[in-house]
Amino acid sequence: MPAALCRAPKTVLRSPADTPSGRPATSPETLPLSAGQPGRRVLIKGGMVLSMDDAVGNFARGDVLVEGPKIVQIAAQIDPGDAAVIDAAGKIVMPGFVDTHHHQFETGLRSSLPDAILVPDGQPENTINYYETMLQNYSQHYRPEDVYINELYGGLAQLDAGVTTVMDVSQIHHSPEHSDAVVKGLQDAGRRAVFGYFEGWWEGNQYPGDAVRLRSDHFSSDDQLLTMVMGGEIYIPGYENAWKVGRELDLQIALHVVGTFGMAPTFDELAKSGAFGPDNIFIHMTGISDFAWKTAADAGSHVSLSVPIEMHMRHGQPPIQRALDLGMGLSLSSDVECTMSADFFTQMRGLITLQRMNVNDAALGGAAEYPKLMRCMDAIRHATIEGAKGLRLDHKTGSLTPGKEADIILLDAEAINVAPVNNVPGAVVTLMDRSNVDTVMVAGQIRKWQGKLLGHDMAKLGTELAASRDYIFEKAGIEQDLFA
Repeated sequence: MPAALCRAPKTVLRSPADTPSGRPATSPETLPLSAGQPGRRVLIKGGMVLSMDDAVGNFARGDVLVEGPKIVQIAAQIDPGDAAVIDAAGKIVMPGFVDTHHHQFETGLRSSLPDAILVPDGQPENTINYYETMLQNYSQHYRPEDVYINELYGGLAQLDAGVTTVMDVSQIHHSPEHSDAVVKGLQDAGRRAVFGYFEGWWEGNQYPGDAVRLRSDHFSSDDQLLTMVMGGEIYIPGYENAWKVGRELDLQIALHVVGTFGMAPTFDELAKSGAFGPDNIFIHMTGISDFAWKTAADAGSHVSLSVPIEMHMRHGQPPIQRALDLGMGLSLSSDVECTMSADFFTQMRGLITLQRMNVNDAALGGAAEYPKLMRCMDAIRHATIEGAKGLRLDHKTGSLTPGKEADIILLDAEAINVAPVNNVPGAVVTLMDRSNVDTVMVAGQIRKWQGKLLGHDMAKLGTELAASRDYIFEKAGIEQDLFA
């Protein structure tokens, strides 16, 4: 059967006859180019509105009015006036996903380490592992142009999947030119991004001192899509200086915290010294002492989990319940595409199924008390507003709230893998995948329209990404084997 007969119609504009003002409706060809411009009004009409804002509520059938980059009104019905009208019937209208930890520079190496664990364990089958193969080999050979194409393509791929915000953990700052290539790739992708200034490896790299220049040159204004976070990895000698520089620049400090990497003693010492604060983003948080957990919670630190990766790569048990029990801010992140998909439907399902498995196991085992089961709405909250809070961006994004910027996705709920809709959060978390992402807005600008990314020649970019991949494999001395 032709694919067109299996799927619902794409998002469409209302016809001129449907425009109450009598003014000509913008055509489908011109709306994507004009949306988001100052004064331009776009009404997303008749969708199932999942706002993630308790004060706004949800609507089985509702309208969202956008003017320029911002949401101005959400209601059951809004007079379109002179707005261009997007007919969202059969679509779920919700905030874009927020990824709080993604190594985008590895995009060209997707699936290259599908069976790898984090560090070697002495077993011959784990000779190829993430730390030695990726960080100590592949990453050493990136040129600035490799950094750029990987960052750009990775950002566009996540936009295609409805992820409108990312913290890019770019451990590839071998030189200032590499750092500038990261920034340029993030900018050209056209989505909201937090530039994570992490370590580099080449002789003469300027981490962490180059943070001053980067902050001044690229992040002096908060009125832009890009912001900055300081990487403060505690397994890197001299990390204390990175923390110091980051705090002097009023940047959040983000770091991986993995007990299997030998970080627990250092993390305990930091906890004892009172170093933790609300500006910390702790990634993974596996294998950490009770004392350090409580200290991090008391300090208001944020936790970013990559549940599928943590399970797959032997980081340790994803500490979902620990973070929840301590009342900590908890967000989701995709981590590394060399091993696992970066789409957020995968992340939400990993989170909710593991939490429920553990609770169900306790209940079946006869425990007198056990935690509440996570619900689909909770998983979406961790994938949206909690991520925005963790990145200090909740005043701009993470929910559909009047006054916030219009980071909005429209999900096709009439597609064959979803219809008929009986529960909106359930449909998003338990049924959907990236193929359901129909339209994507970032700050009011339409980046994906009717199932197609706008503004980029993806075939050309794909060729450039493959060429970069070939160069890195050659320099790393690793033969490409599609069935290894």
